[in-house]
Amino acid sequence: MTYVFPPAPVASVPVAGAAEQFPVRRIYCVGRNYEAHAREMGGDPNREPPFFFAKPADAIISIPEGTVGEFPYPAESEDVHHEIELVVALGKGGSNIAVEQALEHVFGYAVGLDMTRRDRQAEAKKAGRPWDVAKGFDGSAPIGPIHRAADIGHPTSGAIWLDVDGKQAQRGNLDELIWSVAETIAYLSRFFELKAGDLIFSGTPSGVGPVQRGQLLEGGVAGVGELQVRAR
Repeated sequence: MTYVFPPAPVASVPVAGAAEQFPVRRIYCVGRNYEAHAREMGGDPNREPPFFFAKPADAIISIPEGTVGEFPYPAESEDVHHEIELVVALGKGGSNIAVEQALEHVFGYAVGLDMTRRDRQAEAKKAGRPWDVAKGFDGSAPIGPIHRAADIGHPTSGAIWLDVDGKQAQRGNLDELIWSVAETIAYLSRFFELKAGDLIFSGTPSGVGPVQRGQLLEGGVAGVGELQVRAR
């Protein structure tokens, strides 16, 4: 097959302890999946059906372990917020996946940031418009290496945290997820045929807040890893 111009390279994320890269197909994100964050954003923390939004695969900023990545502050926003998340990487897909089999589809886990143009999101919410400009901009998905589930298991509890310039910003525990990883995969697979290469950002704990140029974001998930990003 020939193309009118060379196709864009495949977005990918390093696999911890291996030479291989994990090719990214789609990025799904779960909204308001921690009770305290749901309240923080004016939502109901009860177990209403989860909702999702998407980011393009090339929104990824892949950050090798032990290094400080760079987050380019986006244009057309004066209020960009951090949201630290456990990221689920799928190694196989399917439709209508049963909760009991959902974790069999997981290749591994990573630490990621769902960066958000909060001012643009507020405008979209008020007007009843999509969130694409707020959530899917270039560089909106910094992520660390993916750790194989075969090596670290499937984390269901443990700290998830983020500091900004050394000061505590976000703190939570994976056991506070309203919808577990398995439940999220099963529910999402009712609406989309999931495939290997899909990433799922599983939600953020409370404490989301603004990021200024020059600030250092340092976060992590117990048993998975840590992530360092400087806004520029």
